[in-house]
Amino acid sequence: MIELRHVTKQFKKSVVLDDLNLSVAAGERIALIGSNGAGKTTLIRCLLGEYVHAGELSVLGLNPRQARADLLRRIGFVPQLPPPLRMSVGDLLRFAGELSGCDAGRFDTVAAQLGLDVAKVRHLPFVKLSGGMKQKILIAVALGRDCELLILDEPAANLDPEARHAFFGLLAERLGRATMLISSHRLDEVAPLVNRVLELDMGRIVLDDRVADDVALAGKVRCRLILRRAESAIAKTLGEWGLSGDADQLVWQGAIAGPDRLRFLGMLARYVGVLTHIEMEEQA
Repeated sequence: MIELRHVTKQFKKSVVLDDLNLSVAAGERIALIGSNGAGKTTLIRCLLGEYVHAGELSVLGLNPRQARADLLRRIGFVPQLPPPLRMSVGDLLRFAGELSGCDAGRFDTVAAQLGLDVAKVRHLPFVKLSGGMKQKILIAVALGRDCELLILDEPAANLDPEARHAFFGLLAERLGRATMLISSHRLDEVAPLVNRVLELDMGRIVLDDRVADDVALAGKVRCRLILRRAESAIAKTLGEWGLSGDADQLVWQGAIAGPDRLRFLGMLARYVGVLTHIEMEEQA
C-alpha cells in the first residue's frame, strides 16, 4: 500500500524527513502524530507527489511524482488548512466530480450527513465560507467517492460535536475498504480512530506501535455530570458538546461520540474544581 525506503527531504540545509523507512499494509488505520515541525505535513506532501525527495517511495504501487494524476484519483485527501479557492462551492464540487469520475451529488449527500445543506451555499465562493463549512465540504469531497487511501490532516479540527460524530460514522463505513492515514499533533484526537500509531520527531519515526482496535467509530457514550456550582464557562462548553442542564444548571446530561471520549475528558480537566460527579457509559 505505502512503502518508504530511505526517504529524505531537505529544504536548503534543514533536514525535514531523515532517512524514513516505513511499510503500511492495506486496511491499516494510522495515526501520524508529532509536534509542529516534526515532518508530518512534509511526509503527506511527499505521499501526494508534491515534493521531490531522496530515497524510494511507492503509494498504491505507483510513484507519486511520475503518476500523480492517476494516484490522486484513488486518494481522498483532507488538508489541514483549506485552500483559498475563489470558485463557487458548486463549481468546486462539479470540478471534483469530473476529476474523480464521481457523481457530484454524492458530495452533497455526505455534506448533508455532516450537517451542511449544500444548496444554501452552492453559489458562494468557497473562500467566503466559515471554517466549519469549508471542512465539511473538503470531507465531503474526500469521502463522497470510493478511495483506496484516505489521507486526513487534522480532519475534524473545525467540526462541531454532531458533525464529528457523523464524520466518525462515515469513517466506520470505510473500515476494511480503505487504508487511512490521519495526522494530528494530539494523540487523544485520533487514538480511538486507529489501530497503529506513528510518531515523528525531527523528521524521524520515534514510535511505531499497534494499539487496541475495539472502539466503535459510530458509537456514542452517555454522560452525566454534576457540578459543585453553576458557572457560565462550563455551561457554555457543555452546551457546545450537546449536553443539556437542569433548571439549576448543576446536572448535565447527554451523549458524545465514542471516539471523542478522550477529547471530552481532556476538556473536563479544565473544570475539575467545579465537577463533583462524572458518569460515562458506552451505549449499545
